[in-house]
Amino acid sequence: MMLKREDILIEALPYIREFHDSIMLIKMGGHAIVDPVIMEKIIQDIVLLKYVGIHPVIVHGGGPEITEKMERMGKKPEFVAGLRVTDDETLEIARMVLVGNVNSKIVSLISRHGGKGVGLSGSDGRLMVAKKLALQRVTVGGVERDVDLGWVGETEVVNPELVMILAGKGYIPVISPIAMDEKGNDLNVNADTVAGDIASAIGAKKLISLTDVPGILRDQKDPGTRISRIAFDDIETLIADNIISGGMIPKVKSSAAALKGGVRQVHIIDGASPHSLLIELFTNEGIGTMIYRKE
Repeated sequence: MMLKREDILIEALPYIREFHDSIMLIKMGGHAIVDPVIMEKIIQDIVLLKYVGIHPVIVHGGGPEITEKMERMGKKPEFVAGLRVTDDETLEIARMVLVGNVNSKIVSLISRHGGKGVGLSGSDGRLMVAKKLALQRVTVGGVERDVDLGWVGETEVVNPELVMILAGKGYIPVISPIAMDEKGNDLNVNADTVAGDIASAIGAKKLISLTDVPGILRDQKDPGTRISRIAFDDIETLIADNIISGGMIPKVKSSAAALKGGVRQVHIIDGASPHSLLIELFTNEGIGTMIYRKE
């Protein structure tokens, strides 16, 4: 039996009360970035969060758009251990797509729906200081070799003051995963990693990752096998059992880092499902997978 509208609102009330005046980090990736219709619906939900007294902070990716732009320019994307090899030209393309395109689209949509978005990169205000990632050892044709990923970074320090000031003044910060090293060089940092690092630094109550899958599945071919709750201590077992595999591994590992850093819960949900963000936060059933630390 379908819930009446008033029942839905009453079910949401205790969650709204619990999350009021708390910070939530929302990582937008997958179709949430590629599909303009889906992106707009997600932004509507995020602006609603702001109006009910929650402080959303957005970190976004843009991998598919970077790949598309590279291919249009006749440049073949190359990945090692799930990370994009980033030479000078690729870094310029990444900066153009992430900062100049995706970020500005999200900020414009926030404004269109009555919110106040502010676009940032990790380089602004030294929000993220990173260092160049070490050589990656890979096996090619049975031979091990070290690969230089170019301008790919990992976080050293997060300086959250700017984000906290903006969120406290009614703005929605929108952060692209370009950081800066101590010499002033821009670095391309994995967006899931950035989301986890910033969530910890700003004291986010939750980290919500919008992806293209309905959560973590026991059987990758069967959405009905979604695991609704996973304890932090069970992550390594699920990886060893190949339940968490492929592209989900870095996402879950960055989630684990956020939990270690003080984030209470991480949610992995399908951003393409209508209003999945609100359903996950404000209903008893939820819609994705929640990873949590036992108290």
